[in-house]
Amino acid sequence: MTLAGKTILMSGGSRGIGLAIALRAAADGANIAMLAKTDTPHPRLEGTVHTAAEAIRAAGGQALPIVGDVRNDSDITAAVLTTQGEFGGIDIVVNNASVIDLSRSTDLEAKKYDLMQDVNVRGTFMLSRAAVPLLQEAENPHILSLSPPLNITPKWLGAHTGYTLAKYGMTMVTLGLAAEFADAGIAANTLWPRTTIATAAVQNLLGGDRVMAVSRTPDIYADAAYAVLTKPSRSRTGQTLIVEDVLAEKGVTDLSTYAAVPGTPDDRLFPDIFLD
Repeated sequence: MTLAGKTILMSGGSRGIGLAIALRAAADGANIAMLAKTDTPHPRLEGTVHTAAEAIRAAGGQALPIVGDVRNDSDITAAVLTTQGEFGGIDIVVNNASVIDLSRSTDLEAKKYDLMQDVNVRGTFMLSRAAVPLLQEAENPHILSLSPPLNITPKWLGAHTGYTLAKYGMTMVTLGLAAEFADAGIAANTLWPRTTIATAAVQNLLGGDRVMAVSRTPDIYADAAYAVLTKPSRSRTGQTLIVEDVLAEKGVTDLSTYAAVPGTPDDRLFPDIFLD
């Protein structure tokens, strides 16, 4: 099974992991609609929803850039309807948009806490819910959220409580949808890496160039997402999947090609974020 002719509605996707997933799907000739805020260049971040659309088209896919905010219900409704009008339906929803702030609880600003809840949790719920009627008509419908397994050990619950809560909320939404719409054949799963991924957020928040050098490229996430989304939807749902385990299922065990700096990554340097 491929993603040729399939339509993906993604939150975010202007850069990083979301764009990598979109480009992998585009190589099959998929249609990708992106609901993203970045209409004009950001001073610290590369790419806009428009440059992402250009890259998707260059990779062989069809692109529909939609400027909007996943926190805004009218923007979500417009994105779903516009995607349906352009491509005839929706086969896949990828909940990629996410806000990260690793501040300790007493240092976390209230507005940042609210932002993480609104984008990560509420955005995942509202975008997925809005697409359900169209997913129910799709041949192989999937919801994929980029969020971690639920790990209630003190190490992660107490590391950055606000952020942990928001990411676990994405997972809870996805598992709930999996249970609720299992009879409709809609697969809903989450996907999370064992390692840091070389994105702007990692560079800006987790230690700069040194962390980037020992992180893996977004392509590893994209290849795992592709493997999940090309499986029959009734074969796997309600699971919290790990990037490296998904690739191992496909026989990919040599991960050196996903090095941000060739030859640099060392598994001992990678944090098992939310996993160990």
